[in-house]
Amino acid sequence: MSLKENIENEIKDAMRSKNRDRLRALRAIKSLILLEETKGAEKGISEEEELKLLTKAAKQRKESAEVFQKQNRNDLAELELAELKVIEEFLPKQLDEQELENELRVIIQETGASGPQDMGKVMGVATKKLAGRADGKAISGKVKELLA
Repeated sequence: MSLKENIENEIKDAMRSKNRDRLRALRAIKSLILLEETKGAEKGISEEEELKLLTKAAKQRKESAEVFQKQNRNDLAELELAELKVIEEFLPKQLDEQELENELRVIIQETGASGPQDMGKVMGVATKKLAGRADGKAISGKVKELLA
């Protein structure tokens, strides 16, 4: 079952259970998928593109929640965090710091990187291999640390 079909089924369930927060988040995800499909993808969008959309949406929700919290708008921050929680259900499990470090050590060995000058080489492989499972900022920070 594609992500779009899965989301549509979840929307129906959320409507039946009258869960407004979940319904709003699911509709936002469906909207993202439909927008991407109308950009010219005749056969729909690939799983990789779906993953990118969800990752981007999750990142936006996190950043918005942080801004709202800084502005003492906890009501809006809670809405963003509730949507984030729903979006994360459809993302692969995120790597914790130790798992990320282990994966990056393997990638560094595979690429033969020896210092900070090889960061681009490592990042190219790491971002593809760890897509959706780790944030780009976290990957970048850990690569810098490991290559230093």
